Amino acid sequence: MYTNPCRSEPARDSGGSANLYCESMTAIASRLTPTVTAVLRLVMIGVFFLLSACASQAPLPVGNPTLPLPLQLHIERNQADQRQDWLLVIQREGPGIRWSMMDPLGIPQARQQLIDGHWQADGLLPPNPEARELFAALLFALTPSGELLRNYPTAQQQAGQRTLPARWNIRYAQPLSFELNLPQGPHYRVSPLGESTP
Repeated sequence: MYTNPCRSEPARDSGGSANLYCESMTAIASRLTPTVTAVLRLVMIGVFFLLSACASQAPLPVGNPTLPLPLQLHIERNQADQRQDWLLVIQREGPGIRWSMMDPLGIPQARQQLIDGHWQADGLLPPNPEARELFAALLFALTPSGELLRNYPTAQQQAGQRTLPARWNIRYAQPLSFELNLPQGPHYRVSPLGESTP
């Protein structure tokens, strides 16, 4: 039968190995409780961020809009006086639409597939929430006018401008040349590849 040496009188009285064992176990137990608490806090924070990310996910169309695919677009990103340029290729692939974005050197920045109204990672690139938001906004901007209200019931449209309240504002120069603004930025200028931007 096992007896706990920490509770026995001889162990407490003798300053020997049993006493050392008891002190070690007490130290481990006192450190374990804060560690378990810290782990539980981290798990709860992770769940909170996951739920908030799901709640703020960019809206997608109710149905599949008719897009003139394949498309190659030049994306100019502006925020805080910093400019970045990207190439975006949008093409049909099987049941979905593939979105591939790269920098001017051809280095992939983001790849996603839109299949049955859901984004799926394409390849081994890490998640890129900004790119996913950009792709969803471009889908909104590229949706033909006649299909807009069916796919985005809260959208507002007038000559040369389209808005999804509190989310995106599009100002068109041409159907494939436009400015895309998000409330807190960044701001994008989009044009067909090969067309110069002002």
